[in-house]
Amino acid sequence: MLSPGESAALTVEDGAETLAVHRDLLSCRAGPLTGPDAEPSLPDTLLSVSSSENAPAGATYASAGVDIEAGDRAVELMKEWVAKARRPEVVGGLGGFAGLFDASALTAYRRPLLATSTDGVGTKVVVAQRMDVHDTIGFDLVGMVVDDIVVCGAEPLFLTDYIACGRVVPERIAAVVKGIAQACVAAGCALSGGETAEHPGLLGPDEYDVAGAVTGVVEADALLGAERVRPGDVVVAMASSGLHSNGYSLVRHVLLDRAGWALDRDVPEFGRTLGEELLEPTRIYARDCLALAAAVEVHAMSHVTGGGLAANLARVLPGTVTARLDRATWTPQPVFGLVGAVGEVAEPELEKTLNMGVGMVAVVAADAADAAVRLLTERGVPAWVAGEVVGDGDGSATLYGAYRG
Repeated sequence: MLSPGESAALTVEDGAETLAVHRDLLSCRAGPLTGPDAEPSLPDTLLSVSSSENAPAGATYASAGVDIEAGDRAVELMKEWVAKARRPEVVGGLGGFAGLFDASALTAYRRPLLATSTDGVGTKVVVAQRMDVHDTIGFDLVGMVVDDIVVCGAEPLFLTDYIACGRVVPERIAAVVKGIAQACVAAGCALSGGETAEHPGLLGPDEYDVAGAVTGVVEADALLGAERVRPGDVVVAMASSGLHSNGYSLVRHVLLDRAGWALDRDVPEFGRTLGEELLEPTRIYARDCLALAAAVEVHAMSHVTGGGLAANLARVLPGTVTARLDRATWTPQPVFGLVGAVGEVAEPELEKTLNMGVGMVAVVAADAADAAVRLLTERGVPAWVAGEVVGDGDGSATLYGAYRG
């Protein structure tokens, strides 16, 4: 496998207008150019400016809501964290128009397949903004994208991020990037670039959203998926850290809107405040899943995100089998039951919206199940055998029984 490391090319934009602030370099061009690169000049009448001291001040980018200096300050604050998210294959440093990655490392592969995924965090960012805690949301972003490609056996290589905000607050933007960089280190990929866009008038001053895209690589003959799954395989479940990043529209509707709970409310079932529970970072499985695939016979993996456990597992099953999962093999964390009870949400609705305590599953050969559970447990990922694959099916996954109390 390729080894881990850091990042490059980060920019600050206002919508469609590039400010040429590349999270490290502000390039302001003033005055007419001459020679082959000259730009068309404006008529003198359009360029003249009154010298009267009483003339109204002209409009500026800052008065329109875009603060280039704040963007520069954000870059300075985030440099330390971006520098930690490097890999040896990253070429160059901050300030370029593009992040560069040395693809010659792929020549060691017989037939390398590139895998890519893009995603965001969703309305969990609303909780982060209300809590004024911004350095954990990066784990949710990175987890959403890297674990979508690792399910096919791909190693994440590099990630780029995009942050849109109503106003650049340097400390806040730097905190978001810090979380993204730390999560990239945890996943073993480089943060090779990114952009911060200031959108005054579109987003409120304290609002932002984040998105990212990751690229990875897998050897063609090591590709995991439905083609490898067969009757008799065992489904190994890996515990989630909580809600992860899906279903927050339902959770906020139930607990914040309908029940009227405050984020600083102490919830005995959680042993902490509601806000702290809702901001629990997404568990990142990338390194653990790659280690599992290298050690035992893994046929497929599924990242449990929007749609729930059954629907996501069905995405990696052939149409000739069915996976049967026993709810009695695990106990969902208290937050799932609380959302159901407070909102009177039916169990089927919970299961198709939330992960119910399972963030990733691996479909493995029956004789590899014990070794798989042991390896994951030793790596700090709670894991257990949750079900099996049976023949004469329709490509679906079903849950039966009752959750363990």
